Amino acid sequence: MGKTKAGGKQAIHPLWSRRHSTKFNGTSYIVQRGAEAIYSPEGKAQVKALIEHYMGNAALLVEACKKAGLTVFGGVNAPYVWVGCPGGLTSWQMFDKMLNEANVVITPGSGFGSAGEGYFRISAFNSRANVEEVCRRIAALV
Repeated sequence: MGKTKAGGKQAIHPLWSRRHSTKFNGTSYIVQRGAEAIYSPEGKAQVKALIEHYMGNAALLVEACKKAGLTVFGGVNAPYVWVGCPGGLTSWQMFDKMLNEANVVITPGSGFGSAGEGYFRISAFNSRANVEEVCRRIAALV
């Protein structure tokens, strides 16, 4: 129990709860400073370079899939490449094939709902070396 200004007793929990919820209500300081930093000239340049890197990865994945004779969507305005499953495979069968035969993790299209069945998604969020290796493995697998 704490004491009030008048000298009476007061429970500590409501005081602690108010202090804690007030202090931690809203966006943390470090997140605010990070958000501020991306709008600086240096931050804008870094964001632009990162976007160019990931979109470059997407372009490599699109090219590799097309060369392998796969039907490709995306990879132009977002760093995700959508690919039609070859040979009538389901998206989960394609997931298993890529994982077991190429050691590449993809996302089965059915995870995005019934309209995603028959497709899989490859993410370009990776290093250039890893994306180049995935491109080699796609070419060897299909």
